[in-house]
Amino acid sequence: MSRKGSPSLYGLVVDAAARTPDALAVHDLVTGLGYGALDARADTYLAALRGRGIRPGDRVLVWTDKTTEAVAVAQAVLRCGAIHVPVPRGNPPDRVARIAADARPALVVTDHDGRVPGTACVPCEDLLREADLLREADLLPEAAYGRATAHHPVRPSDPAYILYTSGSTGTPKGVCLSHGNALAFVDWACRELDLRASDRLANHAAFGFDLSVFDLYGAFRAGASVHLVGETLAQAAGPLVDFLLERRITVWYSVPSALVLMAEYGELLEQGPGVLRACVFAGEPFPPKRLQDLRRAWPGVRMLNWYGPTETNVCTSYEVTAADLTRTTPVPIGAPVAGDTVWLDDDGEILVSGPTVMLGYWGGEPQAGPYRTGDLGRYDADGLLEYRGRADDMAKVRGYRIEPAEVAGALVAHESVRDAVVLVVGTGLDARLHAFVVPEPGRTPELAELRRHCAVLLPPYMTVDAVHVVGGFPRTPNGKVDRAALGGLVARGVHA
Repeated sequence: MSRKGSPSLYGLVVDAAARTPDALAVHDLVTGLGYGALDARADTYLAALRGRGIRPGDRVLVWTDKTTEAVAVAQAVLRCGAIHVPVPRGNPPDRVARIAADARPALVVTDHDGRVPGTACVPCEDLLREADLLREADLLPEAAYGRATAHHPVRPSDPAYILYTSGSTGTPKGVCLSHGNALAFVDWACRELDLRASDRLANHAAFGFDLSVFDLYGAFRAGASVHLVGETLAQAAGPLVDFLLERRITVWYSVPSALVLMAEYGELLEQGPGVLRACVFAGEPFPPKRLQDLRRAWPGVRMLNWYGPTETNVCTSYEVTAADLTRTTPVPIGAPVAGDTVWLDDDGEILVSGPTVMLGYWGGEPQAGPYRTGDLGRYDADGLLEYRGRADDMAKVRGYRIEPAEVAGALVAHESVRDAVVLVVGTGLDARLHAFVVPEPGRTPELAELRRHCAVLLPPYMTVDAVHVVGGFPRTPNGKVDRAALGGLVARGVHA
């Protein structure tokens, strides 16, 4: 199969390198690589991986910081026909060991001294050194080196990467996605955003988080550049705003909480969007008031709300416009995209089928039939999907089925509440609704006041039993609300 035009994720870099080898491809906080340099670096790693016996179908776990080298290693893994297993550097060794026990990698690649017991580990720099030694010692003649760097042809259905999510049992689950799964989403996203070679994308998400798929491969599909946000910088409001402006980012994609952080503590709204032309967010609902603040401040920037669990990539989209400035509820998750079909079953659960749906969980049965997301939805008056929360978050309170997300939505409509999360604490007759609210500046919401407000919008059995006023919500490494940590606040007796 010809290298050019290969139906693969690695083919995107190969094609861009052939067109514009000197154009910037990827830049971390220190180093930038053009497409030609990235292509060559990936081939160097490819030779070293083959020298270590990596073959098609092997898993290679890459436990590194977000660097240009990590991107080149990922490309090399794919060029082997192997499966890329990205694990962010911030993951503790114990969790990495559990992921390795499930993925059974042929090799673990690192950029630090960490080791995973029972696996073969090698630093990136050692791989480069090994490839150089092979050539310099004439152990691998030019013709043989050419064979060592030949790209393994892949089919769209071949697995490309495994992303590990937190399983309901506490054991990480490996979501296995194919080249075709990723490309179906990436191709749609590039068309939707009209990505072009002049664009500069920010990669805020960790490589082990599905949002990074668009950042990297969307940029590579368009021949644009992607600028990597380090794990530490990703949580720093002011420096993140500086990064957006100084790197002249034109397309931003992150969880909403990152944008809220930048607006609250980094003067994002005051400093303006710079040359940003598109702001995309996904992963959790965007608090309506904060989204409206951003929409007002950036009238010339396209804003899109993307939805989809890791198992489906992005499967629906909704574009936020000035018409949403009067909303009191979260914006819809929108309509199906990327060739997917998305619908609700009789219980309101969101189901997805189509080209972006995963191959299956690693080590489990192949995905068959539609993927049941575990998310609840409903259609609005325009036929667009609205997100209503998790099916597994539903609980019985006072004998009724309660959707905590619906209660949180009602609370946010109150003038003194900036954001809210609702948990069901206890079980059976002891189950109670606890609201965690972030107040508007200068306001202190009280339980009686919020109960009266909820009585206007909700049935009596959905009235909150306790209010906990907090300055912000604890977050998981992926930026989502850490509900377990909020539950700990209840145990410690934090309340309004």
